[in-house]
Amino acid sequence: MLGSIIIGYSRNRSFILLFMNFLPIKRSGFVANDYNSTMKRCTRCLLPETHETISFDSRGICSVCQNREYRDESIDWGLRRSKLDKLLSNIRDLADYDCIVPFSGGKDSTFTLLFAVRELQLKPLVVSFDHGFYRPNMLANRNLVVETLGVDLLTFKPNWLLVRKLMLQSLLEKGDFCWHCHTGIFSYPMWIAIEKKIPLILWGEPSSEYASYYSYEDDEEVDEDRFNQIINLGITALDMKMRMGDEFNQRDFKPYTYPPRKLLQESKIKSIPLGSYIPWNPRAQSSLISAELGWKGDEVEGVPPEFSYEKIECYMQGVRDYIKFRKRGYSRVSHLMALELRKGSIDKDTAKEMISEFEGKRPASLDIFLGMLGISEDEFEKIIEKHRVDPWDDKILVRIGKRPHDYDSWQTKPSLSSRESELIIQNFRKGSLDS
Repeated sequence: MLGSIIIGYSRNRSFILLFMNFLPIKRSGFVANDYNSTMKRCTRCLLPETHETISFDSRGICSVCQNREYRDESIDWGLRRSKLDKLLSNIRDLADYDCIVPFSGGKDSTFTLLFAVRELQLKPLVVSFDHGFYRPNMLANRNLVVETLGVDLLTFKPNWLLVRKLMLQSLLEKGDFCWHCHTGIFSYPMWIAIEKKIPLILWGEPSSEYASYYSYEDDEEVDEDRFNQIINLGITALDMKMRMGDEFNQRDFKPYTYPPRKLLQESKIKSIPLGSYIPWNPRAQSSLISAELGWKGDEVEGVPPEFSYEKIECYMQGVRDYIKFRKRGYSRVSHLMALELRKGSIDKDTAKEMISEFEGKRPASLDIFLGMLGISEDEFEKIIEKHRVDPWDDKILVRIGKRPHDYDSWQTKPSLSSRESELIIQNFRKGSLDS
């Protein structure tokens, strides 16, 4: 049966949002070999108990699904849109730009930018924090999108010699090498807003779409509280400075430092997710940006081809998902299946087949990652084991993923020497901050 997907409504007739129909996802010929059924999973979306912030009600339905229930059944989206319009009426034409749209070039930031320009009639400054792993197709998409929409783009590429050490330190401490990316993406646009006196930062989806840090009932803002609770992994920029010793000074850490609350209050900057004001639907929005802007999806390690719109911007995404699987027993495919199960566009058997087929494969990008950080795979395994989340036991037969089509074009970078890596690891294990 065809299902209509409503992702918003238009007051500007030139921008139509009520148009997407999708067939349910079906696959055949695959056998669910390794789907792990020993962990407790949501009876509706199959997310496991190792998912961050998850809890279950008496029906066995998870807290993320309950957020979705509230979103779909209780929110007056017309009222939410009216609140957004009122907010925008107070910020238009106050500065050279009405807002900043932080931009990765992925589906969510591209849709946000399209909506800001064509539906909301805003003049945005597009701010891109280059984490170091942009893919060729993403760069082509970015150029096409900003040129088609006629917007200004500011790109910032941080100091790689610092980034590579932050990646290893973050991997050791949290089993997540993306601290520089998490913090930089959310901090740097705030500093630009202050510098240029831009009154609004417009993000994409709210965190309540995927986790339970916040509920759709909350008035979620992308602020310092959210930054400290979700984004920085519990490690401030000052903490990282102390861990790095004297090689870098405090100025080098400014892009990862959230601006002081007093400064933000004086600047009267609002920082909000667009998805708190219109219902978010990645599949529909991805089709829209493809049709309107020529945006193209891509092959992503460990992601089914049906979801070629998902996380196309980063060539380390396969490593990130692989680490998550080794730590928690699930990764992006489970997340994607959960979204589709909540919408009713897939059945559980098909979801389990996809999870079994695509999750847990060792990505080809792991070789680039290990070389970049100057560590062996044995050392990598030791680090990941320290961050495994019970009751997942990580007793798996590792399968090998294939190289993506653009693998040979991924950038090579100056790597940490084995000596530099050993020093960071040794200092971490003995509790020293001087690396």
